[in-house]
Amino acid sequence: MSQHPLRTLIETCDAAISRRDFDALMAFYAEDAALVVKPGMVVRGIPAIRRAFTAISDYFQGQLKVEQGVMEVIEGADNALVIMETRLNYPDGQGGLTEETRRATYVFRKEADGQWRCTIDNSYGTALLAAVGADVRPSSD
Repeated sequence: MSQHPLRTLIETCDAAISRRDFDALMAFYAEDAALVVKPGMVVRGIPAIRRAFTAISDYFQGQLKVEQGVMEVIEGADNALVIMETRLNYPDGQGGLTEETRRATYVFRKEADGQWRCTIDNSYGTALLAAVGADVRPSSD
């Protein structure tokens, strides 16, 4: 079974983040994309996304390393939902490194030129619900 092309694209994006090549990274975002910077903070559009990635990298002293783990891609109507493990490695503030694994969710759209572009970048995945204090109890119809 062949690997989905989005896996290769995401590997390319992760490498660009790790080496701080935000010009290359922005080529993979749709003009109208949204990025979850942190719970409660979403930025929209390529200029704001680029500024956010620069600030995130600066926060981690340019040492943020990003890799992907297990990935599932679900396609429908020229869109793809990507559910995956995002592995982060960054300074812990005490001279060591922290390793963190998130279960991220991303949405990609296949554009008219045939290229996949990220429209929603949420490295927090469904953990975002707990982080923002969402009430997810079923309704009592």
